[in-house]
Amino acid sequence: MNSSNNENRLSRRSFMKNSAVLGGGLVAMPLFSNAGYFTSVDDTIKVVLIGCGGRGTGAARQALLSNQNVKLVAMADAFRDRIDSSLKAITAEDDDGVTVKDRVSVTEDTKFVGFDAYLKAIPLADVVILTTPPGFRPIHFEEAIKQGKHVFMEKPVATDPAGVKKVLEVAALAKQKKLNVVVGLQRHYQNSYRELIKRVRDGMIGDITSGQVYWNSDGVWVYKRQPGQSEMEYQMRNWYYFNWLCGDHIVEQHIHNIDVMNWFKDAYPVKAMGMGGRQVRTGKEYGEIFDHHYVEYHYADGTIMNSQCRHIKGTYSKVDETIVGTKGTVYCGAGQIQLGGKTLYAFDMKKENNPYQTEHDELFAAIAKGEYKFADAENGAKSTLTAIIGRLATYSGQVIDWDTALNSGLSIQPAKYAFDATPPVLPDADGYYPIAVPGKTKYFTESVAAGGK
Repeated sequence: MNSSNNENRLSRRSFMKNSAVLGGGLVAMPLFSNAGYFTSVDDTIKVVLIGCGGRGTGAARQALLSNQNVKLVAMADAFRDRIDSSLKAITAEDDDGVTVKDRVSVTEDTKFVGFDAYLKAIPLADVVILTTPPGFRPIHFEEAIKQGKHVFMEKPVATDPAGVKKVLEVAALAKQKKLNVVVGLQRHYQNSYRELIKRVRDGMIGDITSGQVYWNSDGVWVYKRQPGQSEMEYQMRNWYYFNWLCGDHIVEQHIHNIDVMNWFKDAYPVKAMGMGGRQVRTGKEYGEIFDHHYVEYHYADGTIMNSQCRHIKGTYSKVDETIVGTKGTVYCGAGQIQLGGKTLYAFDMKKENNPYQTEHDELFAAIAKGEYKFADAENGAKSTLTAIIGRLATYSGQVIDWDTALNSGLSIQPAKYAFDATPPVLPDADGYYPIAVPGKTKYFTESVAAGGK
């Protein structure tokens, strides 16, 4: 039986729709002000949103739907129009009439615009939501922890090894300061996955020997170049197609599935090899990223994860994970564990939750109670690096060693963050960006030797 079909998986959109009634109940409840919860002057947990795109808008709304006295007090983005559209969406009623407008106290004075906007917004917060393009995540995370703020940050947490190294350093500081950090790898907060991993930890599937993880889909949006845009503004608006901002879709999206394998395995790969390219999406509007990747990851004990992701319209779509053990196989999307066609365990899908809401519910409940409970940043960084070494492997056609990459100092960030600055990659006279060529693109000659042993 193939139990990995997408019909059993709740999408982000359906989670949001199905959770609206629950959200309405939460909004209708009185705000907590009793002793024993978060202790500010008025027991309000002040939230600022850094990055006001679709994911930031959703995350802010989910924070405000949590069963705590949460207020959105400031917003920051490189673009003012993003702040305005986000605020409109956050305060609007949804299809079921649910609103969080009474929990928003953003004023003109607390809307901050520009590359340095985060520096002005973070001091106003108890909790910082970081949802800009991931290339900015390391510097934003560092500033939030430096200022003693709890953090919710979206995945991935970097786009290059240097950024991962920075996040790992800051994660250690967050632990020292006992600051809660949740990373938006929401499967860790999903009931079906939590029940599956309990059984894996209890030995139901024996020793994990391999895994297959997928994010194959049509792809995402494209924003056309507008007259008068600087190159920096164009890339910022069209951030998904530039590695310094996005990391390629193997990092930005497929990290979810890669992370599940790391989680179930309770380990991270030691090396990666693979193939990829631009077979269909070859237009200049797709920047510098590939349209497909296939990566073979090796763990220290010989376990192999086969990873595939694709952004090509009209092809077979699959977003799922299969974990194979000596005594059974986990079909994550179906919430089942099977052996030889026999079902060993099946999660009751009627008990599925909205993990995007749950991650905020649990984070804000811990903060309100004064508890230090969440330290997701280290895993978020290591799963991000797993995806990054996959990109480096497909771009170069070489074996990429984990330790070599992590300690390489490789950064693809610009020298300066400003609209008049030069981005790390530029188009040629015809508007096309340089594309990695397997066999010619090089990263670490040392890693080739390490992988070739």
